[in-house]
Amino acid sequence: MEVDGRDFLNTPLVKTVRFGGSVAETLAKHKLGDSSDYELLKHQLADPDIKDAQIVSWLQEFRSCVTQLTKDHEQLIYTVLKLPWVGRSQAVVEEYMAFLGNLVSAQTVYLCACLKMVVFHFTPNLPRNFDQCHRALQLITRYVPSTSRFLMPILQENFPFIQKSSRTLECYVHNLLRVTVYIPSIRRDILEVIIGKMLKLDVSASRSDIEEAEEKAVQNQRSEEQTEEGLFDMDEDVQADQPSRTAVMAHPVAERLDTLMAVLMAYIKDFCHVNGSLHVERTKELYRDLWGVFDKLILPTHGSCHVQYTLFYLCSFRLALAEAFLDHLWKILQSPSQPAILRQAAAGYLGSFLARARFIPVVTVRACLDLLVSWIHRYIDDQDKSGRQACCDISLHGPFYTGCQAVFYTLIFRHRAMLEGNMKKGLEYLQSLNLERVVMCQLNPLKVCLPSVTSMFAAITRKYQVVFCYTIIERNNRHVLPVVRSSAGGDCVTTNTNPLDSFFPFDPYLLKRSGQLIEPFYQVWEELVDTELLPAKTGQQVKDEDDFLCGEMPQMEGIVGMTPGSYDSNIRSPSSVGSPSTLVIFCYRTVIYDI
Repeated sequence: MEVDGRDFLNTPLVKTVRFGGSVAETLAKHKLGDSSDYELLKHQLADPDIKDAQIVSWLQEFRSCVTQLTKDHEQLIYTVLKLPWVGRSQAVVEEYMAFLGNLVSAQTVYLCACLKMVVFHFTPNLPRNFDQCHRALQLITRYVPSTSRFLMPILQENFPFIQKSSRTLECYVHNLLRVTVYIPSIRRDILEVIIGKMLKLDVSASRSDIEEAEEKAVQNQRSEEQTEEGLFDMDEDVQADQPSRTAVMAHPVAERLDTLMAVLMAYIKDFCHVNGSLHVERTKELYRDLWGVFDKLILPTHGSCHVQYTLFYLCSFRLALAEAFLDHLWKILQSPSQPAILRQAAAGYLGSFLARARFIPVVTVRACLDLLVSWIHRYIDDQDKSGRQACCDISLHGPFYTGCQAVFYTLIFRHRAMLEGNMKKGLEYLQSLNLERVVMCQLNPLKVCLPSVTSMFAAITRKYQVVFCYTIIERNNRHVLPVVRSSAGGDCVTTNTNPLDSFFPFDPYLLKRSGQLIEPFYQVWEELVDTELLPAKTGQQVKDEDDFLCGEMPQMEGIVGMTPGSYDSNIRSPSSVGSPSTLVIFCYRTVIYDI
């Protein structure tokens, strides 16, 4: 049966009837001990099929008696806060906003409940609904100036589990960053929460795991194409589908991290630019906030591959920011009051940033090398003056060795730029660094630095006759550490080739979508072409150097384990564009160090 074009039998009733008295009458009865209408009111408010007109009517009545809604009516207010107002008609939204304003101004005891209700809607939803949530949050902030103090713990507690979908994490992070626009006082705290969660994703997806997943995905795609080739002509379909397939990371954790990195870097760009032009003051404010988060979370985290690129990207906007970042790292490295592990990490960041940041001019690279090399020479002078026999001890001289490795690593990547234009002046500068004294000192940095870095530095300095390292390298090779049994079990163990636990934080960026923002500013490894100038090598030495140029770790049978059950010590560095390999052996290797 149809009435007015509707199926009468299958159409639900339009609810226009409400039971019980008004809200004021119900509250009065409840105060006298009669709770029948009170419970009926809560039941009607919890109806999932409640109509817009009913919601507006109820809210208007609640507004008229908001002063009576004390903590005794907590359950009733919680029911009202659960009303489905987001995405409803404009009348419902406006009335709900008015109710929230009245409630938090008259009954501040419900402030946290109102904040939790708004934050609950930060998960996947329509953009229009997000706008309504932020309107509500701004309204609450206007009525209660201390909102930020109560909001931050709620934002942290409601952060989705990192194993949730990329879309869920993306929406929540997007909304958190949007909060910083109108509540700037908690911007640093919000960035700290976001970056802390991203670091957990980052360290749980190693470079080798991401690369292996990508390789398998490429192989599977090729096999699928070969299978389809004999059946149908799918060239047009494959080409049309290619961009979307290649933009997604094969590793699920890397895909979530890529999504969040893209959101965060888009925020950094939008925040720092106004009408397409860089806003210097806003950029400085954001840099100071990220600087604080870097010191607290990123710098002490060993093994992160991508999150630190947020600062790399920000520094690309203005040279002064990059110089400030370098100065900050330098102060940490040369400060005896800092923990040795942080000084070593700062040296790793310093060398990696100088080597990989294309936007850093040669004059800045030279200024940093002057500081580093001068500090290294002073360190050697102090050891010579002490009168004691200096020994190659990483636990005592860790910052010194990482500082030396930072110099070697920077010269490997930037020596061509330093010699271009005026070869004579470039060579005079390199000779003025007196690197020969560094490599020949009793502390013997060539013995401790990564073999891949040592060999490439020796090849380059020999080519330009700056330093001759091969005699020292051969002597070090004859005095290798003794073979020991692996703590993980088994007899097939060799010496530790990475005693410094070297970490190059700006090794090649592996994430696809967010990586498009990094690529224009990134210095890739350029292979040496004058191989005939290198001294004759054994077959194994040639293979190891080729592995460095290709970004692969020389194959080893094992490595010294530092703790029982330490997993997979043979961790490769990125295979995309060459970079020294990274082996992790310290027992504190997993996540974030407490300072």
